Amino acid sequence: MVSLVIRKAALAVFLFAVALGSASAQAQRQEQRQDQQRQDQRQHQPGRFDFYVLALSWSPSFCEATSERGRQAPREQCGERSYSFVVHGLWPQYERGFPKDCQVPAPRLNREIMSSMLDLMPAPRLIFHEWDQHGTCSGLAARAYFDLVRQARGAIKIPENYEGLKSPLMVTPDEVEEAFVAANPGLSRNAIAVTCDSRRLSEVRICMTKDLRFRDCDEVNRRSCTRDKVVMPPTRGG
Repeated sequence: MVSLVIRKAALAVFLFAVALGSASAQAQRQEQRQDQQRQDQRQHQPGRFDFYVLALSWSPSFCEATSERGRQAPREQCGERSYSFVVHGLWPQYERGFPKDCQVPAPRLNREIMSSMLDLMPAPRLIFHEWDQHGTCSGLAARAYFDLVRQARGAIKIPENYEGLKSPLMVTPDEVEEAFVAANPGLSRNAIAVTCDSRRLSEVRICMTKDLRFRDCDEVNRRSCTRDKVVMPPTRGG
């Protein structure tokens, strides 16, 4: 009799836990739907986003991977000059997902503005692409947007051991994150993501508010490289 009562009580506790878990999952799905609806209402509307991601590309990896795919790498970036981390872009983001191509056709980018950015983004086609796809979502005029790109890059200190790399360096994604966090006061591990291809470090992505303060970004962080180790090819001349 006692055993039967215990089994019934255990079953009741189990069913309560299942119901509680189901209710929690349902609430989470509802919250996600509401978030998606809010995002859909502002989808691809210039200036209506939550934060920026500054993407810093490890240039030697890009040049090496482009060559391996049999494609022509931009000579400005992959020629004789030595580049380490270069700006890939400053991307408006939603908490989930991101806008792009917010004005089609995009306002024409002045070539003088493009030329002024070649020290940070050493490929004209990249600059035009970034303006069309991401800059138009910032809600800023082209000059103001690229001024902000420059300010964002200026806010980041590259760890000294990644400057002027003369030979291939094996690193873990955690080591790269920790180096950037150590070099940039206020930057947390939840505000940075390291990406990679099959064997090389590709990019370091840092989340920033609209006024360029570091901020956490769970979705971006979840897309970090999961490989144990990756290589950083040396810079040109290395």
